[in-house]
Amino acid sequence: MLCVGLRTRRTPLFLRVAPSSNYSTKHLSRWPSRRPGKLHPLPLYGVQSGGVRSFAAYSIAVAFGAGVGFIAYENYQPFRHTVLAIVRCSRVATAAIFGAIDYKYTFARTYRSDEEQKEAYAHCHLRSAERVLRALLANGGVFIKLGQHMASLVVLPSEWRSTMRPLQDKCDPTPYEDVNALFLSDMGRPLSELFDYFNPEPIGVASLAQVHIAHHRESGKTVAVKLQHPHLLEFSEIDMVMVELTLGWIKRWFPEFEFTWLGEEMRENLPKELDFSNEARNARKAMKNFESISTSLYIPKVISADKRVLIMEFIEGARVDDLEYLAVHNIDRNKVSLELSRIFSQMVYIDGWFHADPHPGNLLIRPRPATSRSPYNFEIVLLDHGLYFDLDRSLRINYSKLWLALISPASPENSADRRKYAQLVGNVDSDKYPIFEAALTGRASMADEPQDQRPENESNVPLERATSMLDQLPQTEQELEALRNAVMTEQGLLISVFDILRNVPRRVLMVFKLNDLTRSLDHALSTTHSKIRVFVVVAKYCATAVWEDERQAVFDGMRGSGLLSPGRLVEYFSAWWCVMRSFYPFYLTLAVSRRYERLYCGFVVFEWYLDIQAQTRKFTAWFRGLRRTGLEGAYKAAAGLT
Repeated sequence: MLCVGLRTRRTPLFLRVAPSSNYSTKHLSRWPSRRPGKLHPLPLYGVQSGGVRSFAAYSIAVAFGAGVGFIAYENYQPFRHTVLAIVRCSRVATAAIFGAIDYKYTFARTYRSDEEQKEAYAHCHLRSAERVLRALLANGGVFIKLGQHMASLVVLPSEWRSTMRPLQDKCDPTPYEDVNALFLSDMGRPLSELFDYFNPEPIGVASLAQVHIAHHRESGKTVAVKLQHPHLLEFSEIDMVMVELTLGWIKRWFPEFEFTWLGEEMRENLPKELDFSNEARNARKAMKNFESISTSLYIPKVISADKRVLIMEFIEGARVDDLEYLAVHNIDRNKVSLELSRIFSQMVYIDGWFHADPHPGNLLIRPRPATSRSPYNFEIVLLDHGLYFDLDRSLRINYSKLWLALISPASPENSADRRKYAQLVGNVDSDKYPIFEAALTGRASMADEPQDQRPENESNVPLERATSMLDQLPQTEQELEALRNAVMTEQGLLISVFDILRNVPRRVLMVFKLNDLTRSLDHALSTTHSKIRVFVVVAKYCATAVWEDERQAVFDGMRGSGLLSPGRLVEYFSAWWCVMRSFYPFYLTLAVSRRYERLYCGFVVFEWYLDIQAQTRKFTAWFRGLRRTGLEGAYKAAAGLT
């Protein structure tokens, strides 16, 4: 009798041979040691035993490989960099590829209405931005800096900028033990030798560094100690390579979605930001540029600077847009807004060398100390001088002339000048000029003629357009809606934005960022003056820059052909008269009438008018608050707190 046991995953096949079986023992002669009547494993031609051996060998190989990999990851830097590069690059590449596919699909669909289309495009922007945000947060380091830069690009859709904005705050601090190790490796001394007191909790954490409060032994002062995150030294280079590779893949697969310029900019600027001795030099140069100017700007003094450690004067203050702090210290928020505009206009249009990372976190305000040179009762403290950009003479003057053209009233000649200087400044052709202008001014494209009112929606209702940046025509809800929907309504327009970002010089984009900062802070400060007030400040500095350039050109010519040359003297006074009277005519708005005035003098008079208007509005708010809730209500209303 033959009994066969079924083989399962864990039970081998057995063969029982009874003595009465027709099968004789010779059939089992291949296993001579086995006797009939007992249970014997049947290997089935070696499959069972060979499988066990193969599985065991495979397990040993995997365990050995994992062990070797772990040891190599922990002890061999090139191997660790390779692994991290693959992981970090795959995160960003996945987010970018899915985003590009999402855009392709969303823009290719047909929608039943414009509202449905706008909603779908807005959701697509948001989905894509959130994918990229998750990848950047997972990678950290340089990738956080990349997201922060995207948040500052005013020509990107608002969904992208608002999604990336939290990256300013979502940075993990370096542990205290690593901070002390950094001091030992870079300064050769522990924290206890350098400071009487060192707060282990940072008061601020950014993508590249964090700041601690300490008491410096040598100087006897309370200082702010800026420390670079130690891991950046190891991973910054590999991260930059990964950013460039990822953006290169996107360009190859989706040429219309090109962001390689982001990688190029980071490659150029990141080493500067990672060298704190460069930041110290920038701070000292900025102080020197403003030392002969009556200004409220204050730059903290540098005590010592190393590549990864910066020790500077500690300044107590509040964010520049903290209205309650301004009210408590009786600081006029209108003057704060105008001083910010003057400070950055001086940097851009006169010095041609400006702070490239201006956000509210880098601006503090404090009451004016007794030794201050500030003409007001406050000082504006500018922090984080790691990155500055310069503007060469031709770019600076052409940009000033572009602003003066935008400030001048509409006319065919002036419209041609706007496009001419946009081409010289930003490599922007006529087709893309409206997008460029909107990014620069914060308003929908202005009219080319005084009566140029073009339809903007499906109902063919004309959008009332301003004729210049100093036109007091208020921003209507219709214009705001047009701006909000501009990038979301057509794929072609989105591609035009990418073209502008690719072609406009990085320095010009950074100037856009400054313009956006002054506008946003003017709004955050709840100023009572007209929204065009900061533009008047810019206009004065532009006119000064053009006039000084014309004057310098004449002086240079005089040195070559003689000071008393009649031709040169005529050129000198012609240049002065051109700028002061007819270099871009200016409409001066006074109550009910408009008239031409000399350019710079017209700006000064116009400033007086706007400032009187602002004070009138503030007094009106105070009086209304008094009527409603008494003196406390009047105080809050005048301070912009209600």
